[in-house]
Amino acid sequence: MSLVNAVLRVVFDLLLYPFRELSPLVGLAVVSLFTGIAMLKIFKATSDQESLAATKRQIHACLFEIRLFNDDLRAILRAQREILRHNLRYLRLSLVPMIWMIGPLVFVIAQLQFHYGYGGLEPGDSVVLKVELRDDTEGAAALSRPSASLELPEGLRVETPPVWIPSLRELAWRLGAERPGTYELRVRIGETSETKSLVVSDAVTRRSPERVDSSFLDQLLYPAESPLPSSGPIRSISVGYPEKDVEVFGVGIHWMIVFFVLSMVFAFALRNRMGVTI
Repeated sequence: MSLVNAVLRVVFDLLLYPFRELSPLVGLAVVSLFTGIAMLKIFKATSDQESLAATKRQIHACLFEIRLFNDDLRAILRAQREILRHNLRYLRLSLVPMIWMIGPLVFVIAQLQFHYGYGGLEPGDSVVLKVELRDDTEGAAALSRPSASLELPEGLRVETPPVWIPSLRELAWRLGAERPGTYELRVRIGETSETKSLVVSDAVTRRSPERVDSSFLDQLLYPAESPLPSSGPIRSISVGYPEKDVEVFGVGIHWMIVFFVLSMVFAFALRNRMGVTI
């Protein structure tokens, strides 16, 4: 999973880089176009196109029957029953390609979330950095404050000393952003040190709110950075980026809604050109 995420990070960073200073709609439209084309190719390769076309013709025939015999109740009921039966068959025929599409879409959505799901920090903003530790000890030792330090590059500053929350096994610092940039800070816990990225910019770029360990689920949900070693004392390092919507005609909409709508629009617009029955 880590290798797959590493490759996808490079692919999406390169794909979206030309649009980083433009409206988020531009980059989302480009990715949606590629996604719509890929969905059509997968649908065509994994579905029974002839059966789908025949089923759609049968549904249309039943609709015409209702219009032609609109004064015959028995004919209307029979046609409606046939429409329901053909629709169920259409759903069954569509199930296999939909299953094939779910996997790739999950990886695409996971990568896009960290480009479009969070707002950027600006100079003068403050943000909370949290470090969650593993609970590998028992009793009083588990509640004792660990030896910890934080190293920041120029452009960031520490605004408060670390706060230790024993019940959560969590350390927290408040950081201040002084100027734009992409930074790498370093957290030291005892003899162990790990890094965390932090972006101060309003451009469309990859932002990682949390760096987690190498478990499958964590890597699926937080693929924006390489995983923390599972043998280390740190369970996760998080930065409190604000969540952000995409503006469409002045209205804030979650980026995922925009992405799916555009992908479906492109898919339906290109289906005949690509010879796909959906």
